[in-house]
Amino acid sequence: MSVEEVNAKRIAGSPAPVSVIVPCYRCKGTIRRAIESVARQTTVPAEVILIDDASGDGTLELLVDLRRELGETWVKLIALERNSGAASARNAGWDAASERYIALLDADDAWHPRKVEIQCAFLEAHPEVSVCGHAYRRLNEGERGDEHALDPPGFGTVSIGMLLLSNRFVTPSVMIRRDVPFRFLEGRRYMEDHLLWLEIASSGRRLAYLKQALAFTHKAATGASGLSARTWEMRKAELANLWRLRRLGRINLVAAVALSGYSLAKHCARAALMAAGRGQ
Repeated sequence: MSVEEVNAKRIAGSPAPVSVIVPCYRCKGTIRRAIESVARQTTVPAEVILIDDASGDGTLELLVDLRRELGETWVKLIALERNSGAASARNAGWDAASERYIALLDADDAWHPRKVEIQCAFLEAHPEVSVCGHAYRRLNEGERGDEHALDPPGFGTVSIGMLLLSNRFVTPSVMIRRDVPFRFLEGRRYMEDHLLWLEIASSGRRLAYLKQALAFTHKAATGASGLSARTWEMRKAELANLWRLRRLGRINLVAAVALSGYSLAKHCARAALMAAGRGQ
């Protein structure tokens, strides 16, 4: 999609008051798919912020080309001097954002064409909700997400209790009000998104979940490869999240101990299943 096509869509209908934040690290093979899914939205977001996390492999040069193609008034580009992880990159984008809502997208994922239209309309209609996530589909190689029909609309609330038991949102499903006074924990590389949702929910703010699948992930399932394969690192981060909430006074000692035991039990059960699978 060209800058002319993007601008025509923006002129034809008012842009959504959304800043899209995309952390980018060595993502030359996937970032175009992600950004094109933003450009093809039925309601185009007002701005896209790409943050190169010191990739050093030519990703930054590709992002410069994408910005030129899609319009320098629509795409902002931030180049970090040192690699700091997705949490810090997202914070840098959040600080540069100018719109009412922050939409998160990872460089290897994509959105349904109606994602911004549906989710932004929901937040506009529900000012009491600070964070909104939605369902997603995991796609196979070569599969197109927009070929899937949307499920009927519907939503539910996500409580702090639900989040303490498990992370209920994938990051590219989340839209947040920009004025929420929380950020990702700087330098955290695992479960940083879960920690942010926990801190927001435990502050008394409301979170909601839309039942339509409006995001598409292309990652391997947890435990298979890449970042998601580092299950023990993720488990340690989950435990660290619980004890951070304890230090902040958001949960009591009994809850922190009980939830830590539950987390470790989940890890052992997953490890046993994986071992059994390898043994077959």
